[in-house]
Amino acid sequence: MTASNYSLKVNRDLLDPNFESYRLSLDAIPTYNIELDAAVEEVKLKDTQYTLEHMRAFGMYNYLHLDPWYEDSVYFVDCKGRVLNLTVTLDTALGKPREVYRVAVESSQCEDRLCASLSLTSATWAALSDGSGRLYLLRTGKRGDSSHMKWEPLFNEDLGEPFTILHSVSHVQAGVHSMEVLLLRVQKDPEETKGSGYSVSLEWITVANTAGQGQEKKYEVKKRRVLRGKSVPHYAALEPKGKGLMLASEKPFVFTHVDGRPVEQPEPEPMEVEKTDPIYFWQQTTEDVTLCVRMPEGITKEGVQFRLTADNMTIGVQGFPPLLEGQLFASVDPEASAWIIKNDKSLEVTLQKRGEGPMWPELVMGDKRGEYVMSDEQAALIHDRLTHLTSEDLNGNPDRGKPPCNSQELEDCDGFPEDSFSLTHFDEQSLKPTQVVNLGSHQYLFTVDANPSEMPCLCLRHDVDALVWQPRPDQPGNMWEHIATFNALGYVQASKRDKKFATCAPNFSYASLCECLRRAFIYRQPSPVETVLFNRKQGRQVGQVAKQQVASLDSDKPILGFRATNERLYILTSSNLFVLKVNNN
Repeated sequence: MTASNYSLKVNRDLLDPNFESYRLSLDAIPTYNIELDAAVEEVKLKDTQYTLEHMRAFGMYNYLHLDPWYEDSVYFVDCKGRVLNLTVTLDTALGKPREVYRVAVESSQCEDRLCASLSLTSATWAALSDGSGRLYLLRTGKRGDSSHMKWEPLFNEDLGEPFTILHSVSHVQAGVHSMEVLLLRVQKDPEETKGSGYSVSLEWITVANTAGQGQEKKYEVKKRRVLRGKSVPHYAALEPKGKGLMLASEKPFVFTHVDGRPVEQPEPEPMEVEKTDPIYFWQQTTEDVTLCVRMPEGITKEGVQFRLTADNMTIGVQGFPPLLEGQLFASVDPEASAWIIKNDKSLEVTLQKRGEGPMWPELVMGDKRGEYVMSDEQAALIHDRLTHLTSEDLNGNPDRGKPPCNSQELEDCDGFPEDSFSLTHFDEQSLKPTQVVNLGSHQYLFTVDANPSEMPCLCLRHDVDALVWQPRPDQPGNMWEHIATFNALGYVQASKRDKKFATCAPNFSYASLCECLRRAFIYRQPSPVETVLFNRKQGRQVGQVAKQQVASLDSDKPILGFRATNERLYILTSSNLFVLKVNNN
């Protein structure tokens, strides 16, 4: 597994330390029910699809697809093979879903068939899988309420075992139109003898227009890349130009084949690595950090290269590459920081922390060439805290009067994913990870398309909150940007034992969860109150209130699809499509 070399940087301005709770609102949510002419094509798992990965990939599949390019437009596939679209402009005049494409009926005869899947690639293209192993690339034209043209297939090819589509993008380079499609399979693996016998395969396919200028368009597969892992990724998305791939998964993935040829895997690192002398030493208190960097003997202040901002630091010798450069673990105050030359051969830097807080686990993120020196006071404090673990007394536990912790009594909200849970960026050229974030303490919640021209956002739990991260592949120094926060949602969602889907509005005005049957929960961002409210405990006026609403559907059938727009919530069952008016313009 590739070591973590990047940390997610939380924007403190987007956190609300004074958030209290969600207040239950009894305001009615207008709900509109559309009865479907034919049932949604739900494909149930077979006896051979018994693993947890089968359930995650196909049993919890979201059958409803939101069009991020056109507001309040959703798609699904029914049992007749029809791709149906509903575009809402006026809630009181909802029409029937209209057919935009139909898949051949013979595809339903496949024995290991999966559910049909759809990915809206661009404003004028879509990728469709029939669930039997066939991929369709469809020219849709400009979709929307005024467009009623049928979709035109320009690529139709059998790609082997059945798959679902995770993501797709469209781009033009040097006048050639290409589409990148990411496919998911759960396959039997003869090498997997100790586990379930299955492994997870991701196939990244590039399809390009090979016709010359003025000729009829002809699309062909130009490149196929295969990654393998042991867990279904929670998040998987391609860069807009097809130059990279991002995955969030509990187990690592590696590229194994390109166009059918095996990819050479790097030799595993030896257990014992020769230790090199550190190039710097550092200490810290709750208020400041002291750093000592070795420099060439006889160095003068004119020969020192030193740059410091609130978040980044560069140290080196004039005319040479920097000795130490990168993003600091946390912000510092450049005005209160200083450096001096010690003994003509070392540079001592004092960094003033922006605010008193927790100790830093590292100085420069991802840099392992330094050595942390613990002060005598810190060593004594740690020794005192661990004394009971090495006590000669048979019961050195000072809390021996208290009952031991029982792991079965822990709530879901106290559990965290495995330590190997990571967010990884792969480069298309080298096929290797370039940036890896350890997500061991951050539970994945959901994915949302906030801006169709960018990669999908992912929402992770941080402590009790839910933080939304926007990938920025063109900014290696800030590849994942914190852009929104849902207060306490990380804790709230953990209490919903029957939760099936979660999502939020693209403008982050509300988040929503739904259970397997009937109920949906809506959590709104804090908003000003019309009347004067006082907090009696704290004796202060309350200016904003965050509301929680509960919607109960008039249906006893399982929820199969769940999507949110800025104004509406769409909930799909096998026979009905419900539209909930959450916000007004």
